Amino acid sequence: MAEFGKQLSVVETTIPGLVVFELPVHGDSRGWFKENWQREKMTALGLPDFGPVQNNISFNDAAGTTRGIHAEPWDKWVSVATGRIFGAWVDLREGPSFGAVFTTELDPSRAIFVPRGVGNSYQTLAPDTAYTYLVNDHWSPDAAYSFLNLADETAAIAWPIPLSDVEISPKDLAHPRLADVTPIPRRKTLVIGAGGQLGAALRSGYGEDPAVEFAMRADLDLTDPDAAASRRWRDYGTIVNAAAYTAVDTAETADGRRAAWASNVSGLATLAGIAAANGITLVHVSSDYVFDGSLERPYREDDAVCPLGVYGQTKAAGDAIVATVPRHYIVRTSWVIGEGKNFVRTMASLAERGVDPRVVDDQTGRLTFTEDIARGIRHLLDVDAPYGTYNLTGAGEPTTWADIARRVYELTGHDAERVTGVSTEEYFAGATGPVAPRPTNSVLDLGRIEDTGFAPADAAASLESYLRV
Repeated sequence: MAEFGKQLSVVETTIPGLVVFELPVHGDSRGWFKENWQREKMTALGLPDFGPVQNNISFNDAAGTTRGIHAEPWDKWVSVATGRIFGAWVDLREGPSFGAVFTTELDPSRAIFVPRGVGNSYQTLAPDTAYTYLVNDHWSPDAAYSFLNLADETAAIAWPIPLSDVEISPKDLAHPRLADVTPIPRRKTLVIGAGGQLGAALRSGYGEDPAVEFAMRADLDLTDPDAAASRRWRDYGTIVNAAAYTAVDTAETADGRRAAWASNVSGLATLAGIAAANGITLVHVSSDYVFDGSLERPYREDDAVCPLGVYGQTKAAGDAIVATVPRHYIVRTSWVIGEGKNFVRTMASLAERGVDPRVVDDQTGRLTFTEDIARGIRHLLDVDAPYGTYNLTGAGEPTTWADIARRVYELTGHDAERVTGVSTEEYFAGATGPVAPRPTNSVLDLGRIEDTGFAPADAAASLESYLRV
């Protein structure tokens, strides 16, 4: 019988993510009423905003009907409309909690959130029991499923009515024991832009993790929504978007403008829609170019964007799109150095070849090495940092491009005085092609990401290490 007068509350269980909800039931002489699922109230109590897409009901005529144990790659909200059940849940997810068991009774005053990969089963304790559940994905023959035998000795579920005395389907009787169960795999991480500087650093950082996939930009055409939608996105828990159009000067041309908006805005809008619709965490890498550089202090995450050129405009527009995704991290960085052609390698080459360069000395910032960006992204995901925007650059004293060039000359055994500092205007005087405006101040405040426990590497020390390799 439903218990009246309860307050809406949650009860944690022995299985991570499996949560029992006590539901208020309001009754009178006519019967009773309850809010079986109320998104705002339940997410406020910590339930994931899991986005149900289907409601199923299983009606059971007799007491003792027993079903399960089934684990699917989607979340469930399980409740009882009439009658009463003994529920048993077994963690069949890949990981340290595999095999954990939790049992309890449910009636109309109790419901339970069952996370993806946790095996679900029940036995009716009253006739005419209506068992109902919301799910956040549609059934698919290509999905990963796991099944466990109701009588498994390891799980050792204490069924109130012996299994020998109840109605069980032949399929449920034939399920494997725990030792033979194939665990439900973790939701995958997809890294887009695996061929770029940051993509290479992420590939190195994730190593051989089988749950991480890497896609080149050509592998996933985000400008074609139909092609992008062809993946089974519910199998992914995280997308890291390391792909972008970054040719800041070419973006000022007509063709470059179209390409920059297509990649950094239109394609990203497709990706954001996919992430929002499928409960995926979207990690997006942004740029100091969303600011005009006019402030006399480091830029914080909540400072108003004010891009100067086309590239910066597309990155600012991309940030606004990603911010609409419920689970998102925008990682803003600057002066990025990774593998391949870059400013540091160019200066080292000039030093070796006896060239005395003119280098800009009126732009201030900090170098950021792709290893550090990759490490910071993994940190935000690993610690479940609050969603939002985080600045991530190298730490230490800000400097200018000319100062960095001089330090490269020193570290490679050459005379730093060979580097001449010039203004941005002088440097680009006489340029034959388009020149994008640059922010003069690219220093980003690192306080927010440091508060999550992440320690950005000192930019000067990273430069030394980079040149030793």
